[in-house]
Amino acid sequence: MNQSAEHTHIAIVGSGFSGIAMARYLKKSGRNDFVIFEKGNDVGGTWRDNTYPGIACDVPSNLYSFSFALNPDWSRSYSGGWEINNYIRATAKKLDILKHIRFNTAVLSAAWDDDAQLWRGETEAGPFTADFVIGAMGPLSEPAIPDLPGIEKFQGEAFHSQHWDHEYDLKGKRVAVVGTGASAIQFVPQIQPDVAELHLYQRTPPWILPRSERSLTKFEHKLYRYLPFTQKIARGFVYSMLEMRVIGFVKQPQIMRIAQLGAKLNIRRHIKDKELRKKVTPDFAFGCKRVLMANNYYPALAQDNVEVITHGVTEVRENSIVASDGTEREIDAIIWGTGFYVTDNPEWNNLMGRDGRSLTETWAPTGMRSYLGTLVPNFPNAFLIIGPNTGLGHSSMVYMIESNVEYILSVLDHVEKNSAAAVEVKEQTVANFEDDIVERSKGTVWTSGGCDSWYLDASGRNTTLWPDFTFRFRKLCREFEPGQVTLRAKGESAEPVEAPAEPAAV
Repeated sequence: MNQSAEHTHIAIVGSGFSGIAMARYLKKSGRNDFVIFEKGNDVGGTWRDNTYPGIACDVPSNLYSFSFALNPDWSRSYSGGWEINNYIRATAKKLDILKHIRFNTAVLSAAWDDDAQLWRGETEAGPFTADFVIGAMGPLSEPAIPDLPGIEKFQGEAFHSQHWDHEYDLKGKRVAVVGTGASAIQFVPQIQPDVAELHLYQRTPPWILPRSERSLTKFEHKLYRYLPFTQKIARGFVYSMLEMRVIGFVKQPQIMRIAQLGAKLNIRRHIKDKELRKKVTPDFAFGCKRVLMANNYYPALAQDNVEVITHGVTEVRENSIVASDGTEREIDAIIWGTGFYVTDNPEWNNLMGRDGRSLTETWAPTGMRSYLGTLVPNFPNAFLIIGPNTGLGHSSMVYMIESNVEYILSVLDHVEKNSAAAVEVKEQTVANFEDDIVERSKGTVWTSGGCDSWYLDASGRNTTLWPDFTFRFRKLCREFEPGQVTLRAKGESAEPVEAPAEPAAV
């Protein structure tokens, strides 16, 4: 006997910052017929799943938070992961959002039924239908582990930083850390004093600046609590300071040479060994890859039990790991600090558009493309939050999330005002937006800085970052125009699928 499908007006996938923001604005607009499907047992998304030692945010707390839920009780100027997750949970509870969430309920698939003009989905708890689907999974939700020869034969402990094994005792162990990105520079200093040997496999060294953090004072806590406008002023100041970085990233990349000099001095200050200093100094322009912040990473690398290996890993054996230069090192554990599937998220395979193709198949010929990171042709009544070209190298993603949510509400208002059954972005709307992204990306440090990064796709096109000031992105999100989309009444047939134009070269 087939299980009957539960129907909801709006289905949200994910309960991190994006899902909670979407739920809050839906409730504020009087829309309460929605469900949040969450594969985990708690809210928080990235900040729930990542619990590795030393996890923290690299955006100041006053800005890395909801505009509608300022927190006067942040313990530090930059928050730790546990504190951010507690904040998300407390916000969801305060806004009465938890009752809308189905925990431990992963969405296995969702496909658009063009005849019925609704979404049909499958979850671990059974089927559902929805008039609208909103993908709030986030770009850093699926960890990437390289498919290396022999990896399945390894006899020791192995885990990705997102799935940290807190039961495994690293004390006295020989540990291989693969990757030197944002996660690794935080957990490496935490485990270095405990392990017997730490072999750090570095493909490309990052640029790292000192982290100017401090504990917030009791006076600040009282000031923010009893005079909330003072925290808004502090938030505005932080936002303005971070926006100035866009001048160097996008407008005048040569300015980055000053920051690059500071980063080199940071290396020289902490690392005296010339050979090690050479290994950890990037050969690309400052800002081409994500700029990281840490005070304890370089001092950790300078310790006697740490070895930085600049040759990539080519093979994993039962009790060892082999580098591309043929050297083999015996190890007890591997920690993968190899990042996430950003431009090829496996969850895209689960979302099927009106032409029967998944989001993965839709983007395969051209790379990721959308309008404002939220609307994709051939996916009616579907929205992404912080999809393509919404990433940032300088400021808070929460700001971009709330901008996307504003735009989604504008589209929903337009649909309801016209009593339509389906809405879909026009191919020309997306093409114009993509042309604009290509033009804005020309000459930026990301496309001209001499590095290969996850910001760019295989053709060298920026499909990840927003290449301008964030207030300009918000302005576009607030300027919904009916001509950007096509509406369909109940029972009205869709137009034939339009072929996307070839992606423009950068």
